[in-house]
Amino acid sequence: MKPCSCDTFVALPPATVGNRIIFGKNSDRLCDEVQEVVYFPAAVHDNVEEHLKCTYIEIVQVRETYAVVLSRPAWLWGAEMGANEHGVCIGNEAVWGREEVSDEEALLGMDLVRLGLERADTAEKALSVIADLLERYGQGGNCTEGGMEFSYHNSFLIADRNEAWILETAGKYWAAETFNLPPAGRLL
Repeated sequence: MKPCSCDTFVALPPATVGNRIIFGKNSDRLCDEVQEVVYFPAAVHDNVEEHLKCTYIEIVQVRETYAVVLSRPAWLWGAEMGANEHGVCIGNEAVWGREEVSDEEALLGMDLVRLGLERADTAEKALSVIADLLERYGQGGNCTEGGMEFSYHNSFLIADRNEAWILETAGKYWAAETFNLPPAGRLL
C-alpha cells in the first residue's frame, strides 16, 4: 500500500450558519474494510484497578467516560473520527516523517481518538489526554486487518465549539498548535 492519508476539516462559529460546528473527514481505508457508526453511552467505572483493552494493549481505566458516537473500522477498538456528549470532535490522519514508524503493538492513533473523546470535555483536555497517553504507552501496530502490514504516525484535528487544535505525532513525540477563532471566524 502506498502512503496516503485522510483529510479532516472543521468550521467553527461564527464562521458557520447558525453558529454550528461542522466537522468532517474522508477515509482512505481499504475499499473492502467494513466501517461502522457506533454509539457508546457514558459510564462510571467503579473498579479503576481494572484495565481497559484497546485494540492491541491494555491501559489504566478512568473512573468516568463520556458518551461518544464513533466512525470506525469494525475490527478495531478505536475510531477514525467521532464526537462526544460535550461537543468535542476528533479525527486522525496517517502521517510519515523521519522518525521510524513502529510495528510493535501499542496504542493505535485510532485508539487515541476514542480515548480522547471518552475522557475529555473540551478540545484542550482531549489534546492533553492524547499527549499523556502517547508519552506513557506510545503508538504502533498494524493499522489494517488481515495479512497486510501498514503502520504510521498520526495527526489529529481536535475541536470543540470554542477552539481547534492540530496535534502532530511521531512515535512518542508530539507538537500542537491551537486556533482560537477571531470574531470573523476561520476555516481550518
